[in-house]
Amino acid sequence: MPWIPNRALYVVIRWQVLFTAVMALILGWMLGLHAAISGLLGGMVSVVSSVLYALIISRHTGYTAAGAVRTALRAEAVKIIIMIVSLWAVFAVYKQVNPTAFIGVFIVAVIIFSLALFVPNDSKDIK
Repeated sequence: MPWIPNRALYVVIRWQVLFTAVMALILGWMLGLHAAISGLLGGMVSVVSSVLYALIISRHTGYTAAGAVRTALRAEAVKIIIMIVSLWAVFAVYKQVNPTAFIGVFIVAVIIFSLALFVPNDSKDIK
């Protein structure tokens, strides 16, 4: 994802993807195929909304405080709308969803996104 120039967002999205994959494997091993798919879908709801958030934030070119706040609010609104629509779509379409696995992985993946504040911002390029 080199098209996300913000290092902190890039790192937490990678963490979300890794967490989602690991949880899907664990849930599949412990609870079966539908729990693994549910966990994967729950994590991907958060990952997709986070990627869209990062893309909107990375397109910001203004230097005023009002422009930065407007971009952040627009990105957050898009993220929330995508999450709500995606959560509804999964429950509406996937009838064998394991709600505990789906919501559990989704919640932890959303919390992982908030850890972007703790990613050090060094000057190394993202590779």
